[in-house]
Amino acid sequence: MKNSVKKIAPKILEAFDSQLQGNLILPDHTAYHSTRSVFNGMIDKHPGAIAMCETVTDVQTSVNFGRDHNVLIAIRGGGHNGGGLGICNDGLVIDLSGIKFVDVNTSNQTVKVGGGNIWNEVDQATHELGLAIPSGMISSTGVGGLTLGGGVGYLTRKYGLTIDNLLEAEMVLADGRFVTVNKDEYTDLFWAIRGGGGNYGVVTSFTFQAHPVKIIKGGPTLWPIERVEEIMAWYDTFIQEGSDDLNGFIATMVIPESPFPEFLHNKKFCAIVWCYVGDPNAFDDLFQPVLDLNPVFAHVDDMPYPALQSMFDGMFPSGMQWYWRADFFNNLTPQISAQHLKYGSAIPTVLSQMHLYPISGAASRVGAEDTPWAYRDAKYAGVYVGVDPDPDNATLITNWCKDYFNALHPYSAGGAYSNFMMDEGQERVQASYKHNYDRLVKIKGIYDPENLFRVNQNIKP
Repeated sequence: MKNSVKKIAPKILEAFDSQLQGNLILPDHTAYHSTRSVFNGMIDKHPGAIAMCETVTDVQTSVNFGRDHNVLIAIRGGGHNGGGLGICNDGLVIDLSGIKFVDVNTSNQTVKVGGGNIWNEVDQATHELGLAIPSGMISSTGVGGLTLGGGVGYLTRKYGLTIDNLLEAEMVLADGRFVTVNKDEYTDLFWAIRGGGGNYGVVTSFTFQAHPVKIIKGGPTLWPIERVEEIMAWYDTFIQEGSDDLNGFIATMVIPESPFPEFLHNKKFCAIVWCYVGDPNAFDDLFQPVLDLNPVFAHVDDMPYPALQSMFDGMFPSGMQWYWRADFFNNLTPQISAQHLKYGSAIPTVLSQMHLYPISGAASRVGAEDTPWAYRDAKYAGVYVGVDPDPDNATLITNWCKDYFNALHPYSAGGAYSNFMMDEGQERVQASYKHNYDRLVKIKGIYDPENLFRVNQNIKP
């Protein structure tokens, strides 16, 4: 049983605060309620204290305090996690938002990033030098959470998952030690953090391999939702057999009133959002089969890579109601696409949607034991997302997600991308790591035998 921070003597908390370069935010602080909020407005948790860390020493001090006083610890980077796993009730939140830097080494195209950075900060710095790191689809996402869970995004087919481009990390362990992990040092830890989530320590910096990416061709194509079965069958072959230079996630969605033309507003569509990073002269021939399907809207053109990464940020500001469910899929059979027609035709709110992200191409050519990401043979990471600004619609969007998931889970590969999961229990975590789970448990037992870091998709020692 963990202690509540509220039961710790004020003089002890004062001493803790005095040791931090950053601030310790307690419930009576004027900034407490704004600081405890996370991206998902459905999450309403009240931590006993929030340590706003600005240095590695702050993180060490906070980890030692939480361990020594037996309080629950949550680690918050960008605060984007759907299940609210960057926050906790009564315990200590170690907030990394003050640990930010982006150092680009142009000689070897590597980038060192702080544990508190979000991706748009990284994208802007690398873009100026004609580089990019494979990340996700929303640029306000935190670097730490996305990376530690795997990292699926627009560059996955060309350059792999985010973890496939992680070269090194610096982290604070459960015993307070500060270590550097890479292919030569703490190799077991380096393996575990490339997909094993926040189970193994607090990562204060990441070093990535970047790639030459500057101007891409990107944007959406739309077809009426009634055509989803036809488009999905075509897409399943087209994207899997196509060049790694072309990526595109397929979705069922409603078009909001901005920034799309009026004739699309509030109508349901099957959408594909494209990203092409190859030879511009080869694009027209490569993309012609898409246009031959007569989309009702196609806006795929040259744009800076960060423009695509941030294209949907404005649609999803912090504080909305979110509910997620997810699965991996090996293919898109007629039985699967029929369910996408059914539930895509019944989307309950304008911002609720389903996405299927390809994890083929470069990501599929990494061994299934080379990182904890066990589903290298799966073709898609699927997610059903209920979103709405109104708390009164929380039940509506949650039920739609659960029903969508329940209809498709029997056709799935069994597990899910951990960054798309809510708090769904140990069996679900184990299924998502499959044959790599026992190895993760063993490493957890070495570095965090008391399960200090448990507010996550938890791997119990």
